[in-house]
Amino acid sequence: MEPEFCFESRNNSCLKKNSPMPLRVTLYFILVVVIILTVCGNFLVTFSIAYFKQLHTPTNYLILSLAMSDFLLGIVVMFPRMIRYVESCWYFGEFFCKVSLSFDVMLITASIINLSFISVDRYYAVCHPLLYRTRISTNVVLIMIFLCWTVSPILGFGMIFLKLNILGIEEFYYNNFVCEGRCALIQGKLSSTASTVLSFYLPAIILLGVYLKIFLVAQRQFKSIKNAGGVNPVKKSNKSQTKATKTLAIVMGAFLSCWTPLFVCVFTNPFIGNSIPTVVVETLAWLGFINSAMNPIIYAFFYSWFRKAFQLMTSGNIFKSDLSETTLFTE
Repeated sequence: MEPEFCFESRNNSCLKKNSPMPLRVTLYFILVVVIILTVCGNFLVTFSIAYFKQLHTPTNYLILSLAMSDFLLGIVVMFPRMIRYVESCWYFGEFFCKVSLSFDVMLITASIINLSFISVDRYYAVCHPLLYRTRISTNVVLIMIFLCWTVSPILGFGMIFLKLNILGIEEFYYNNFVCEGRCALIQGKLSSTASTVLSFYLPAIILLGVYLKIFLVAQRQFKSIKNAGGVNPVKKSNKSQTKATKTLAIVMGAFLSCWTPLFVCVFTNPFIGNSIPTVVVETLAWLGFINSAMNPIIYAFFYSWFRKAFQLMTSGNIFKSDLSETTLFTE
């Protein structure tokens, strides 16, 4: 069988991987489901927090920012990458390839920055509850969100459009990697080390350390509440904060579980001559993308306010009258 190319009329076209039609249809079906869950689920989270006034809290603003990064990932990155993953070719041009890769790096970075700020919020809520309202005010959270959405685009678009990712491997890149129909992020040793450490490993270690501290403090609080007996407003508030912390810790754990394999691959690949097959890197990337569909499911499982907001939106009542003052939960 003669080799098939992405662009038959171009001399520098990449080879196209011929996959059986049943496999391609199955992959399209699975990935479309993941994209729909990602886009719809995170839209519901974003809209719920923005619309219902009871949800206008510092913690929920950070959840909204995290959901927005997942929503944009589904809209801007996942759909074109689905076609590239299944067809093994990129048909949208070099410029949009750079834009897609930039958004990819930007939104993953935004997610872990949001998670880092959420861990700070939870740290004060659980470990220093008396200082929480003064240290984590709405203005402080808005500054956090502004920093997140300023730093992550600079890192994402700066690395790709300034070609910092191929610094030191330019000859290898242009001689062995570039061809029409390929769109994949390749990095040199310096770029992969700096980007993975700054964007993932260092924040991940800090996140784990902060949540371990929160867990130990929450355990002590739980024991003191249990030993004291009875329920008063302060104890009930502590239980509520502990439940919120547990939920967001699960969100963080899911993020790290889904994205760590890819970042290990990205970090090691330049040190073994970029020999890891593109299909392996893409598969690990989709494992990471699945995390964006998981978060709304986690919220639906643990947060009664999300389930009630979902019911109001799907019933259509929200479009008939102003329900922004609706009470979604009681303290």
